[in-house]
Amino acid sequence: MILANKLGLTNQIELAKAEEKISKQKAKQLFDSGDMARAEVGSFSGLSFIHAYLFGDIYDFAGKIREVNIAKGNFRFAPLMYLAQSLQHIDKMPQSNFDQIVEKYVEMNVAHPFREGNGRATRIWLDLIFKKKSSKWWTGIASIRKNISPPCSAASSKI
Repeated sequence: MILANKLGLTNQIELAKAEEKISKQKAKQLFDSGDMARAEVGSFSGLSFIHAYLFGDIYDFAGKIREVNIAKGNFRFAPLMYLAQSLQHIDKMPQSNFDQIVEKYVEMNVAHPFREGNGRATRIWLDLIFKKKSSKWWTGIASIRKNISPPCSAASSKI
């Protein structure tokens, strides 16, 4: 099933390629423009802002809480009937140390509040929490992530 999109694409592979290209460009723009400063750090509101920024040119639902239950493989994400409560709980979770931040990230991943693009938006959200908390942590996380996947600016230069 292909998601309805603003690009008018009906082929899943074409949509995936366009989504990747556009979201990488928008991620680079988010950082380069300083618009990232408008995101509320560590809150669903901030995550929603990031998601809308990345996917607003692709999907009408960008930045909005999903209206369907979703799963990936055999794993079901937070049921829709509990999603709003889950997000309120996550907003209240502390983020004072590394373990608390990771726990908050895991809970947001389990909630999976959007129809599509949760991983990309949530990783930026996590980076922002770490960056605000400690530049020392941020440097360590950035070096670890560099070995896992290319940073946004490197990835977007290949677009």
